[in-house]
Parts: sequence; structure tokens; C-alpha cells
Amino acid sequence: MPELEIGASRPVREEELVFRYTRSGGPGGQHVNTSSTRVELVFDVSASPALTDAERTLAKRRLRTRLDSEGRLRVVAQDERSRARNRAIAVERFCDLMREALRPPPPPRRRTRPTRAATEERLETKRRAGRRKRLRRPPAGTDE
Repeated sequence: MPELEIGASRPVREEELVFRYTRSGGPGGQHVNTSSTRVELVFDVSASPALTDAERTLAKRRLRTRLDSEGRLRVVAQDERSRARNRAIAVERFCDLMREALRPPPPPRRRTRPTRAATEERLETKRRAGRRKRLRRPPAGTDE
């Protein structure tokens, strides 16, 4: 079976994925009533040999809302009428989820100060706006 690149240190073997096929809901008439085209992919994040301990921890933290109590990730696809296409969609979604979860965190932001030119430009803009508003006022000697 092929291996899947999910951004981990080792690729995930497709034997680690458990597929369940059930009847899909929604419109479709007789076809949907008789064929099990809905695909449910289950991946055990907690027990996967493809993930290092650091990757496992990161994936569990980032996917915590999608994992069940045993630490398994569940991905469902029922978009198409074909079981094979739904299976491919489920695998693709799984790979996208895992790549996103295992993406290294961005480096911390380094705080910077505005340049002197930027500060001067901002202050000059404020001065111009103040002058413009002052010119809109009625002259000092008139009563209104």
C-alpha cells in the first residue's frame, strides 16, 4: 500500500488508516438507499508509529477539538456518489489536516519601532488635518 506524506518525519502507511463505509444521507433516490458510499476514515494519532513524540503532542494539541477520547482522528466524506471518490476525498482531507497540524509554529514576532521618517510623516499628516479643520471654523469675530 502507498505511503502518505503528511509533513511528519516519516510518511504514514495506508495500513494505519481504518475505513468504514456506511449509507450516505441526503438526496440521491434509489442509489443512495442501496449503496454504502459514505466514507469514514479513522487515524489513531496516539498510537501511530509514523509520528515522533513531539509531533504526536503537537498534533494532539492542534487537533484537540477533532479527536475522540482515545486520541483518534475521524474524517468523513460523503460528497460524491462513488465510494472510491469519497475515499480519495477523505484521504486528501486527512493529509491536509495533518499537514496543517504538524506545520512548525512561526518564529516569535520581534517588536520593532517605527522609523523616524514614518513618525515624522504621521505627525505631519496630523498637523495638516488639524490645519484643515481649523480653516473650516467660522471666523473669530462673527456670531453664529
